[in-house]
Amino acid sequence: MSTLDKAVAGSSPRSVLGRAAASGRAPRNLHPLAWWAWALALATAASRTTNPLLLLLVLGVLGFVVTARRSEAPWARGFTYYLWLALTVVAIRVVFRCVFATGTTPHDHLLFSLPHIPTPAWYAGIEIGGPVSLEATLSAAFDGLRLACLICCIGAANTLANPKRALRVLPGALYELGVAVTVSLSVAPQLVQSVQRVARARRLRAGRRKGVRALRGIVVPVLEDALERSLSLAAAMDSRGYGRSGTASRRSRRLTGALMLLGMCGLCAGVYGLLDGTAPAALGVPAFAAGAGLCVAGLLLGGRRVRRTTYRPDRWRAAEWAVAGCGVAAAVLLFATVGYDATDLNPSLYPLTWPALPLVPVLALLLAGAAGIVSPPPGRTPAASAVPPPVPTVRTPR
Repeated sequence: MSTLDKAVAGSSPRSVLGRAAASGRAPRNLHPLAWWAWALALATAASRTTNPLLLLLVLGVLGFVVTARRSEAPWARGFTYYLWLALTVVAIRVVFRCVFATGTTPHDHLLFSLPHIPTPAWYAGIEIGGPVSLEATLSAAFDGLRLACLICCIGAANTLANPKRALRVLPGALYELGVAVTVSLSVAPQLVQSVQRVARARRLRAGRRKGVRALRGIVVPVLEDALERSLSLAAAMDSRGYGRSGTASRRSRRLTGALMLLGMCGLCAGVYGLLDGTAPAALGVPAFAAGAGLCVAGLLLGGRRVRRTTYRPDRWRAAEWAVAGCGVAAAVLLFATVGYDATDLNPSLYPLTWPALPLVPVLALLLAGAAGIVSPPPGRTPAASAVPPPVPTVRTPR
């Protein structure tokens, strides 16, 4: 297959040739689970710290990898909106901390004071209004920035990985659940595509309204397009027999559900025991192993009633191992706390000091950013996105 055959739909062959020549590798689509493993591992690493310098570095790594390896598919255009959502989360977190104050100490640096609203005795411990300190504001901003990094990691995975291809690699027992997750993950990219299409149509029609006045002309067509997509999806799923029980008996379905539910509870308890050092030893590795075993048994039992074939299955090659390994290595280095002080990950605000920049976590995050280099350039998008729009017919008068 030539390079022109692998050109990305919606982009020129010259740009694809330029990216392929610059990297020295033929463009191809990476396995979707590799990007998800990388993003979830980077989110795990970001959850370990409230250091704003490291969190900003995580955002920089995400921006570099997404810019270098995103395709021209509709789902690959929504990372900017995830950034805006992350910024909104930080702003809301800071505003809530300023309004619902928890008290200040005599050593705090006061910024301003809000009108105080008295609260009843049963609402003790939380005040509405009052003095706002610099330490409290920075604490809220750092917590919000960590949550923003988690949102951006999920957004990066949703941008880089094809959700429809990820559905093909799921076990048979998770096929119906995977369809629901795939549909939910594709909602945000489809809304982004609808907003862009409506905005482009308004520009072509010389729409002069801007700001809040233009909101009605954008929201109504977007909601109408979302309703049409929902009806088309429901009709397609109904025609393909989605949700049918097949040859499985009621007892088999109940047993599969019970095994999966107990297994997920065991996994949650095991993760809690591994992350919390004060938890009992039985909630650590034993609970995690028992939960994993129950989940595997449920998957094997449920997979017997689902038979499906895969056309051209995705292969897990060296590039997939490299991308997933970059993210996992970053998470392991931030969890191991070897070669640096653990307090550098969570700088103290009392007293207020400038956060340190430890070398090992910086190198770990830069290693995660190497996924944008070791991965091949993106290949072509699905054929459906490459179909040109229909040409309108012109009726000639008789």
